[in-house]
Amino acid sequence: MAAAATNVGNTWINIGIFGAFVVVTLIVVFRVSRQNKSAADFYAGGRSFTGTQNGTAIAGDYLSAASFLGIAGAIAVNGYDGFLYSIGFLVAWLVALLLVAELLRNTGKFTMADVLSFRLKQRPIRMAAALSTLAVVFFYLLAQMAGAGGLVALLLGITDQAGQGLVIAVVGALMILYVLVGGMKGTTWVQIIKATLLIAGAGAMTIWVLALHGFNLSAVMQEAVNMSGDKGEAILEPGLQYGASALSQLDFLSLALALVLGTAGLPHVLMRFYTVPSAKEARKSVVVAIWLIGIFYLFTLVLGYGAGALVGPEAILAAPGGQNSAAPLLAFELGGEILLGIIAAVAFATILAVVAGLTITAAASFSHDIYASIIKKGQVSADGEVRVARWTVVVIGVIAILGGIFANGQNIAFLVALAFCVAASANLPTIIYSLFWKRFNTSGALWSIYGGLISTVVLIIFSPVVSGKPADPVTGLSKSMISNPAIDFHFFPLDNPGIVTIPLAFVLGIVGTFLSKERSHPEKYAEMEVRSLTGAGAEKAVSH
Repeated sequence: MAAAATNVGNTWINIGIFGAFVVVTLIVVFRVSRQNKSAADFYAGGRSFTGTQNGTAIAGDYLSAASFLGIAGAIAVNGYDGFLYSIGFLVAWLVALLLVAELLRNTGKFTMADVLSFRLKQRPIRMAAALSTLAVVFFYLLAQMAGAGGLVALLLGITDQAGQGLVIAVVGALMILYVLVGGMKGTTWVQIIKATLLIAGAGAMTIWVLALHGFNLSAVMQEAVNMSGDKGEAILEPGLQYGASALSQLDFLSLALALVLGTAGLPHVLMRFYTVPSAKEARKSVVVAIWLIGIFYLFTLVLGYGAGALVGPEAILAAPGGQNSAAPLLAFELGGEILLGIIAAVAFATILAVVAGLTITAAASFSHDIYASIIKKGQVSADGEVRVARWTVVVIGVIAILGGIFANGQNIAFLVALAFCVAASANLPTIIYSLFWKRFNTSGALWSIYGGLISTVVLIIFSPVVSGKPADPVTGLSKSMISNPAIDFHFFPLDNPGIVTIPLAFVLGIVGTFLSKERSHPEKYAEMEVRSLTGAGAEKAVSH
């Protein structure tokens, strides 16, 4: 298997299945695009999706390449500690449900900034919220594009960096096409198709792995122990990845905070609640999404240990894409070239759907919050706003391609954790305070957003994620984004800064509020509270 890891399956079969998926989804997107006649159609799909459809699309948005490729690889290599990503991502969804999901849907229109600016000063809040949204989207796109590079490199046997960079560029171009043509409606249907295929494919592989071991999960885990080499029983216990020292344990606590609190601040997930016609459908979509997401994360446990048992950590790490190759290699081991092609196409669909959702979120944030509300001060037609959004899609696509090339080779579940950290630090405190604290004001919001955003980005740049990790014994390259181990400018010791930046952002929101002499508006808070809890007035605001 280690020998086969550099060129898995039949290249032409893989390309054929990839191509078939792209053609089918493009046909769907082009058909849906005929219905895009307004800004509400482009940004929110005309608010025409049912709760079941939107719930499936939310699952499609949330179950990114990190969930399928990154977590399966992390479990295959690091066992129990890798499964902590699944637990964190799932618990995070419950936080989003209980704290913000329906309240945001009732209060907003197209973007998170609509909610934050409801009772605060429009222009500064919209600018801050848009910048934090763009930052979250950037880090999330890094993960998806890096996953695309590793996945397609594995299937096509591309081992050089230039070839993988070309693959990332092709994925970026497809993403731009999906969003430009289909808007939110097209993106939503791609996500629904992708979620259905992903959960069905992961379920089939899970049953297959269990069947090979007499439907005994303990037997799967024992075989993974046997294949793990020196790690042995350690892959079944906590601490293999995060328990080596007090510093690594602190890093895990920081990661856990980012994962659990980050979802409630992810703009591309929150934006999905604006695509349903009523609060009742929003609640239904949440129930559907939680069931689908929860079932899928149970599958990742079997897939991860199954890959460790049937493929082995050494073969996984030797493959192009490293840990991210675990699920495709498992598919090849189970069902040969055809299953590999199908599962790889599903993973590819996962990446395309998520990057499309991220891109339209960023485009809506820039065109609706910065261009229309700040630059044009509301004096712009809906067509003009959508036109700017389309140009924004192209720019974001180019940035995503360049960033994905830079981040290629990193574990994508870990890269997504950085996006969660930015969301939990820059967005969540302001959302919580806006919805629940009457005294909160514009100054507090700006302190919280900019303080959380700047501190998170600075600490990530000067962390071992970017420079300073030890060289890989096989390749001789650093495990940081900067592959030259001689270049080391990090001073912050943790990979994920959430344990510092999330509490800091909450504190800054309080400090900024009390230091400001700005008069609060209790009547606006009362109006927002009634609307967020009951939905009264929300439909009228949306229709405008």
